[in-house]
Amino acid sequence: MQELLEKLASLREYLDIPGKTRRLNELDRELSDPELWNNSARARQVTQEAGSVRRIVEDYARLTSDAQGLEEMLEMASPEEREMLAEEQNGLQARVDDLYRETLFTMKHAEMPAIVRVKGGAGGTEAQDWAGMLARMFMRWAERRGYKVDLIDEQPGDQAGYQSIEFIIRGDKAFGMMAAEHGVHRLVRVSPFDSNNRRQTSFASVDIVPEVPEEEINIHIPDSDLRRDVFRSQGAGGQGVNTTDSAVRLTHLPTGIAVASQQTRSQIKNHEIALQILKQRLYDIEMRKREAEEAAARGAQAKVEWGSQMRSYVLDKQYIKDHRTGIMNHNPADVLDGDLDDMMWAGLEWMAGKRVAEETGDDE
Repeated sequence: MQELLEKLASLREYLDIPGKTRRLNELDRELSDPELWNNSARARQVTQEAGSVRRIVEDYARLTSDAQGLEEMLEMASPEEREMLAEEQNGLQARVDDLYRETLFTMKHAEMPAIVRVKGGAGGTEAQDWAGMLARMFMRWAERRGYKVDLIDEQPGDQAGYQSIEFIIRGDKAFGMMAAEHGVHRLVRVSPFDSNNRRQTSFASVDIVPEVPEEEINIHIPDSDLRRDVFRSQGAGGQGVNTTDSAVRLTHLPTGIAVASQQTRSQIKNHEIALQILKQRLYDIEMRKREAEEAAARGAQAKVEWGSQMRSYVLDKQYIKDHRTGIMNHNPADVLDGDLDDMMWAGLEWMAGKRVAEETGDDE
């Protein structure tokens, strides 16, 4: 119980509860101003921030009150009563752990939907199949959490999987949860596509950006910077596949970034979706550039970790290893079926620790 109370005291400082309480009072005053609602974008921003801050402040207050009450009961309880209170204490510990996890969402736009693009690396069918396995893993994870998945574009592989696939995951802190999955994922297995049953290594990249509110993205793309191509949907077949050239691919000529949408049967709507996602990617590039410049200004060594191999899935030896956190999992089938939470939380702890190290100049 004493350890739990000490952790609560540490969380008060780490979460800056006094600062958040003051900020909540400021936001509530702004929300009570009728003039706020004349600016819908600002009103939405203030409402979202107030809701997030209020939840943390109120959760902390309830936890503190419940912990103090439990401490008093334990002091007066008999040995038999203490055993009965143990379950309540375990539940309180779980709530403290949940609040601690709020501190891991250090990235901007953590509360927003996540735009996910999975692309197979070199290696033909092997890599394309691996891209399909990763896409299914993330979709199954989203399904387990009750999140919604909107498919934007898919380029099927020649025999299996995908050359690339892009979708949006919508749900509570979707981008915050998915942020640590950004990077290169490596698969090692005995190939089901090799008649000689040889061991193969495949790679796929996972690119994750937040779906930032449109009014926050102040990016204008001249028509002269865009190449627009239309094509027929390349899905797996069935009633959902378009029979007209309604899918749209936009290529940003200065950067070479290409974005496609075949989400709807409307060419105009697909153009709008592709353009918005393109703006999201350009915005993300600019934000990462600024973060690198700020890190350099602080004297920290600016590293781009995203291109490095971050996790290996070694199926013939039945383990998965995250190379950033060191965490191991010996049930790869469960992870590939969406049981990702433990690895995600460990990745978020690594990201938070890395950010602190960069801010303090200790990048070891």
